[in-house]
Amino acid sequence: MSMTIRASAALFWVGLVGCAPAPKAAQPAAGYPADPRIDRLVDSLRVARKIPAVSVAVMRDGAIVHAQGYGYANVEHQAKATAETIYQSGSVGKQFTATLIMMLVEDGKLGLDDPIRKHLPEAPKSWDRITIRQMLSHTSGLGDYPDSMNYRWDYNEDQLLRIVYQSPLLFAPGAKWAYSNLAYLTLGAMVRRVTGTFYGDLLAERIFKPLGMATKIISESDIVPRRAAGYVLKDGVLKNQDWVSSSLNSTADGALYFTVLDLAKWDAALGSERLVKKRVLEQMWTPVKLNDGSTYPYGFGWAIGGGSSHRLVEHSGGWQGFLTHIVRYLDDRVTVVVLVNLAAPDSKPGDIAHQIAELVEPSLKAKPVP
Repeated sequence: MSMTIRASAALFWVGLVGCAPAPKAAQPAAGYPADPRIDRLVDSLRVARKIPAVSVAVMRDGAIVHAQGYGYANVEHQAKATAETIYQSGSVGKQFTATLIMMLVEDGKLGLDDPIRKHLPEAPKSWDRITIRQMLSHTSGLGDYPDSMNYRWDYNEDQLLRIVYQSPLLFAPGAKWAYSNLAYLTLGAMVRRVTGTFYGDLLAERIFKPLGMATKIISESDIVPRRAAGYVLKDGVLKNQDWVSSSLNSTADGALYFTVLDLAKWDAALGSERLVKKRVLEQMWTPVKLNDGSTYPYGFGWAIGGGSSHRLVEHSGGWQGFLTHIVRYLDDRVTVVVLVNLAAPDSKPGDIAHQIAELVEPSLKAKPVP
């Protein structure tokens, strides 16, 4: 079975692709500012790349300067995209999991250098040297979902953990960097063990509700107003995303519903100490140090790039016909969020985000992380 893994669209592998016709005009977002230059850029790229829908938000100093939707959120119903259209997060959701972990560290319930087996003692002996820090930074040695995974099977959390435990380590913990959805799935399960609460409920309690975000765990059964449809291409024909079991749409490696307006609120919180201290954020945005003393440009749920004067942190996501990207220029206090409902190599929401950033602030010429 071919299935897109929740990996970063720009940084990591994305499998299924698709395209569709869409209206040429931007759809007004009542009450939110719009920049005609961004409208022209995004709509031209959307049409050229045959993306059904794109939603964009641009923030300066934590305030929205542009919020807009383009094209069709649902091709069948000709429902137009807006800034309030709901997309699936893919791996952009990892930064929320990482922040929740850091909150628990601040609470004294976890330590970054705790061995994972301290909290999951049934994990294999080969995990003795794997720490929470390594799980957050993709240096644990764990890899991705195995080919044997059945995405239509509704696993419970213990069954998912057994799959992770049976997956061989790719390298000694801390020796290398390798993107790992399994690591973040495990972190979510660990949160329940430590707190007695589902990680998604803790996200709602400690992040989403305090910030006024509508963000929530994916549910195919719930009635979700303004939910976009995700699309793929099969043999060149536009198709709806493949169905995935509810359990695989609730893991901590990236299984959220959100809007660009939600991510604008998230951006504003990251520019303050509302959730965690500044020193904690800086730790999350510091390149991970490997065993040999070298570093890799990834922190905790964020890829790190840019130069000394235009530092940036960013992440992409891909899941079930959706691609997402958030880029934050830390020194320039410019953030761009781009969400699309087409999982195709040519969609490139990260490229769109960086083009918008350079349009808004021409001095931003730093290259995105390869």
